[in-house]
Amino acid sequence: MTKSRADQMVDRLRTMQAAAPDIEASAIVSVDGLIMASALQQGVEEDRVSAMSAAMLSLGERISSELGRGGLEQVYIKGNAGSIILTSVGDEAVLTAMARQEAKLGLIFLEMRRAAEDLVKLVG
Repeated sequence: MTKSRADQMVDRLRTMQAAAPDIEASAIVSVDGLIMASALQQGVEEDRVSAMSAAMLSLGERISSELGRGGLEQVYIKGNAGSIILTSVGDEAVLTAMARQEAKLGLIFLEMRRAAEDLVKLVG
């Protein structure tokens, strides 16, 4: 039996999280703020993650464009309890990951880029 696109996306998120164990949760969100697939922790609200991810993506794109930095590739937010990284998945979606405070960001950036390259085929 063939897996649905959403199931394939969730599988890819889980593979990414297995390759970079400091990623605590991840999701693929459409540019309109709708969850396409997620591997979020218990208690994390999908709707909240999706709406905020879409808002940050939109703001990041506007800042990047207005300040002459070209097309947006990534948004990085560091808090005192961890990080949130958003990476574009084509023109239609964003990959959001929440990482532990002590995370090795180079590994996370690499795994997110690899995942985004795979996910762009499923999103479009």
